[in-house]
Amino acid sequence: MKSMKVRAIIPFKPKNPKTRLSGLLSQQEREDLACGMLTDVVAAVTAAGCTPSVLSTHQFSFGPMPVITCTEGLSEALNHYLALHSGPLLIIMADLPLATREAVLLATQTHADIAICPGRGGGTNVIFLKDCRKFRTDYYGASFLKHLAIAREFGLSCEVLDSFRLHTDIDEDDDLVELLIHGAGESSAFLTRNGFVLTSDKGRVRVERR
Repeated sequence: MKSMKVRAIIPFKPKNPKTRLSGLLSQQEREDLACGMLTDVVAAVTAAGCTPSVLSTHQFSFGPMPVITCTEGLSEALNHYLALHSGPLLIIMADLPLATREAVLLATQTHADIAICPGRGGGTNVIFLKDCRKFRTDYYGASFLKHLAIAREFGLSCEVLDSFRLHTDIDEDDDLVELLIHGAGESSAFLTRNGFVLTSDKGRVRVERR
């Protein structure tokens, strides 16, 4: 797998994303932050030898990168994609701006048939499939548990990835703390340009905008 090019599909919502950050960011700023995070994820998967495409909920262009417009739900769109392709595939969410080449390689160099990195609250942040024809996705709700069950259903060996950088998705105000501390890409630079700084309140680190 080390020498093989792996396709990567990155689900992305360009219009009115990350609504839980609305208290800190306007819609345009949230869209700009989302694009910055997408840029960081693309950089990580490309550095790991993957060939990325974006699966977008709306018409969207991202430089020369292929963009597939999704006209159905995420699971349905991904399952349609899986049915049309074969070979290895990485599915990685667009809100993982701490992802690095090394973190992505943890997934693509697994010895198991499938590698999964859970998100917080039972979600699924990353799935790597050695043969994408032998799987189906079922996102939302406790999707991590669903995907483990689907792997068993298909008789696939599965590695659960223990990766801070792939586990940390950006959804809530407090998540921006991790991005400012650990980020080194476009999305953390966006926060800095827009006046976000770290502050400590009774020992707890938070972000504030100045």
